[in-house]
Amino acid sequence: MFRRKLTALDYHNPVGFDCTDETQFRNCIVWLEDQKIRHYKIEDRGNLRNIPNSDWPTAYQKYLQDLNCPFGVQEKKEAVDWLLGLAVRYEYGDNVEKYKDCPPLAASSNSDKAVDPLVNLDSDSPDFKAGVTALANILKVQRHDDYLVMLKAIRILIQERLSPEAIAKASQNREGVPVTLDKHVLGFDTGDATLNEAAQILRLLHIEELRELQTKINEAIVAVQAIIADPKTDHRLGKVGR
Repeated sequence: MFRRKLTALDYHNPVGFDCTDETQFRNCIVWLEDQKIRHYKIEDRGNLRNIPNSDWPTAYQKYLQDLNCPFGVQEKKEAVDWLLGLAVRYEYGDNVEKYKDCPPLAASSNSDKAVDPLVNLDSDSPDFKAGVTALANILKVQRHDDYLVMLKAIRILIQERLSPEAIAKASQNREGVPVTLDKHVLGFDTGDATLNEAAQILRLLHIEELRELQTKINEAIVAVQAIIADPKTDHRLGKVGR
């Protein structure tokens, strides 16, 4: 599953690479750091290069954290795929002139037809999982075992919070009206002045929410009345006699 990226990076064995083989896995990580990513200075790569060491997983975990990788040691395939993607990005950044004139892939005969990008989506692909997880981390979306569920949650969040309308609404300054709490009767006593004040504030906020809800209900009623208040008569349905 990593062959395409490994081939693009000129890895010595892109076809035979086995992520489940611990030795191959560690060697690949060290190769990526030495040849492509180069996040550490050469003198600081000793712990990562010491592949047989029993403390290598600790060094690897620190390496992932230093790179701000969204995956941990236990998520081996996802982390490798993420590192490969990072290496490809750096490789392109180091050789922009070399790659910018690469001819595009030949277009298919059906290129004029609109293609849904989700039709051929592989939800089990490490690329897909890495992308969804990265978005979830950025947007603070709760992790879920089903990555499609996470993607749906991300879509809903973007539609509700990041749409142009939502951003415009959030940008509006809402200046509140000063309220004197002493003029509002709570109706009960908690025995603590601070709690009483907090309860009064919560009650006022709840009343404000109820007012907004009532406004929306009234708007809905008006919209329905506009539809049913002007009925149209269909004369074709009428008949004379029995």
